[in-house]
Amino acid sequence: MEKQFLIDDFKIGEAWRLFKIMGEFVDGIETMHDVGTAVSIFGSGRIKREDPVYKKAEEIAFLLVKNNFAVITGGGGGVMEAANRGAAKAGGASVGLNIELPFEQKPNKYSNINLEFKYFFIRKVMFVKYATAYIIMPGGFGTLDELFEAVTLIQTHRIKPFPVILVGSNYWSGLIGWIKERLLEEKRISPEDLDILQVMDDPEEIVKAVKRVVII
Repeated sequence: MEKQFLIDDFKIGEAWRLFKIMGEFVDGIETMHDVGTAVSIFGSGRIKREDPVYKKAEEIAFLLVKNNFAVITGGGGGVMEAANRGAAKAGGASVGLNIELPFEQKPNKYSNINLEFKYFFIRKVMFVKYATAYIIMPGGFGTLDELFEAVTLIQTHRIKPFPVILVGSNYWSGLIGWIKERLLEEKRISPEDLDILQVMDDPEEIVKAVKRVVII
C-alpha cells in the first residue's frame, strides 16, 4: 500500500497524483455507466452473519434486485457483504466499491462488479451519482458520513432529491430525536429538512418506498 495519509501527503512536485485521481474517476464512470437504476446500501462492516441486521440487509438487497434495481455497496464485510450477497443471490448487478484501508476493509466475494479506490471522495461521488436512493443500515462513523453527505447535498440542492431511508427505528430513534430537539428547535435546520429522512423497518415497505419515487 502507498502512504496511508494520502490527502495530507500532497506536496509541491507531487501534482502527478492528480492523474491518479482522474484515472479513478474515469475507471469509475466507465464501469458504472451501464449498471442501471441502482440503490446504495450502507452499514457497519463489523456486523456478523448471524446478526439480524445482516439478514435484513441481505433481504432488502434481494428484494431490490427482484424489483429491477441494482445494488451498490462499499464492497467490504458486514452489511456490505450482506447486501452484495442478497443482490447476487437474486441474479442482479451487485456492485462493490471497495476502498483501500490499512485495516478492517477487505473485499467480499459477492459483488459481481468491482472497483478499487484509494480516495474516499471519488468513491463517494460514485455512491451518489449512480444511486436513486440511499438505504442506511445500522453503522458507525463511515455510515454516518455517507448519511449526512447525502442529506447535505439534497438540502443544498446540489443533487436531485432521492429517498434516504434509515433502517431500524430502535437504532436511529436517538439520532432523530437529537436532530429534532437540538437542530430543529435551535433553528439550525428548517422543518422541511426533516422530510429528507425516512425511518423504516420492514424490507418490503422499504422497497415500496423506493419504487414510489423512482421510475425504472
